[in-house]
Amino acid sequence: MTGKETILVDSSKLITEALVRGGADVFIGYPITPANLIYAYGQRRFPVFIAAPDEITTLQWMSGFSTTGKLPVTATSFPGYALMIESINMAYMMELPMLIILIQRLGPATGTATCGAQGDLNVIFGTLSGGYPLPCISVSDMQDCWDLPVKALQMAVDLRTPVVLLTSKEEVMTLKSFDISGLSEIDPVRRNIYSGETPYLPYAPMDNLVPDFLPVTSDDHQVRITASTHDKRGIIGNTAPEALENSRRLANKIINNQKDYIFYQYDRQEEAKSLVITYGITTQAAMDAVDEFRKIGNKSSLLILKTLSPLPDIYFEICSRYDKIIIAEENLDGTLRKIMFGQAPGSRICGVNRIGHMIEPAEILDALK
Repeated sequence: MTGKETILVDSSKLITEALVRGGADVFIGYPITPANLIYAYGQRRFPVFIAAPDEITTLQWMSGFSTTGKLPVTATSFPGYALMIESINMAYMMELPMLIILIQRLGPATGTATCGAQGDLNVIFGTLSGGYPLPCISVSDMQDCWDLPVKALQMAVDLRTPVVLLTSKEEVMTLKSFDISGLSEIDPVRRNIYSGETPYLPYAPMDNLVPDFLPVTSDDHQVRITASTHDKRGIIGNTAPEALENSRRLANKIINNQKDYIFYQYDRQEEAKSLVITYGITTQAAMDAVDEFRKIGNKSSLLILKTLSPLPDIYFEICSRYDKIIIAEENLDGTLRKIMFGQAPGSRICGVNRIGHMIEPAEILDALK
């Protein structure tokens, strides 16, 4: 077709290529379905690729590379992510940039590796002990798989934190015809490295609450990194006021700077009383359902969430405009619905849920009707 360059491709390849062009220079992984395609593509594309003996080692090695100034990536699914949780906490406390691609599949436990789901939001919101926010961005279509990985990398670098890129089995393993002629060029992420003359303080915050980064390979300054509660010098402080204040800063730096990393799609229809909310793999079904609802003479708006953690205030401001809210997600009990609106959300909030199969547009359309 004139002006188009259509190829048959899966999202795993788009994500991998985008990350490498964005400056991710190390992939460390332990193979697990449905993350195996990113593992396979990573062997060919990342400057450094290391096959780890297990998921615990994966995150430990990623942390080591991150302290040297590298930008590491891994891809896993729930069973592997569960083993990584302690080390994610360690990297979060050390303030080490890295990206974890979490590809959802049907649970509980090992569940079914070849069936997708949207069941991992609770583990993301509960990854960090103490209620600290772990940044998470979700892709909703193939264009997102090119655009959002580098945004997630930049967030990890800018805020000195692990970031989760969330997707699911059907999104990353399905081959689709896709026009790549409109894909934008990707520049490597910007990195700020400490270059001052005074002694380096590894956890002394700048105005945005994020400390300057300096790799442990520096010949000019001592670099102290620790996962225990510490002060701005990296000295263990237990419950000393300065150490506790530093721990509060870990949450505040993410919350206060989130405005630069809020991604969503809001298809607003004037005078609509109902709003459909979704994310990830259910996005396409929701778009079709809202489109059909409008074709038969009704009004409804659509909100596609891409920044999932922390949940931005703008989502709740949008929700306040509607009498009826339908949240569509492929899990048993409406995980996002409960995270957003609690255990008893009231009659204004309802959900469309399913396990073992993707949600169909007709199910969302029935809820709208």
